[in-house]
Amino acid sequence: MNAKKSAGLSFEDVRRLALALPSVEDGTSYGTPALKLRGKLFLRLREDGETLVVPADNAAREYWMQVNPETFFITDHYVGYDRLLVRLPAVRETALKVIIETGWRRIAPAKLLAQHPTIGEPRP
Repeated sequence: MNAKKSAGLSFEDVRRLALALPSVEDGTSYGTPALKLRGKLFLRLREDGETLVVPADNAAREYWMQVNPETFFITDHYVGYDRLLVRLPAVRETALKVIIETGWRRIAPAKLLAQHPTIGEPRP
């Protein structure tokens, strides 16, 4: 089994997952690699090169931080923002895919959501 598929992901893995979603494009933010959704910041790699910043509502953020606080966290800077921090070397691809799709749904415009209603929806 390829260990890279279970844990130890990189920003290239993030790019692959995110660019598969509609209207996502490469960009930069604060001098670091980022992905944008129709020009709006979607995902960004922090300056440490291994922490991903992802949109997340408070309930989702609390859930992920309780499930695995070694992988999912926030810093004081992000307390007032709807963002979750993800340690890429520790996250599993299946969890990251769910988090990215849910983040996409959080910031996608209504018209784009209507065209792709199942992206980021909870799975049975």
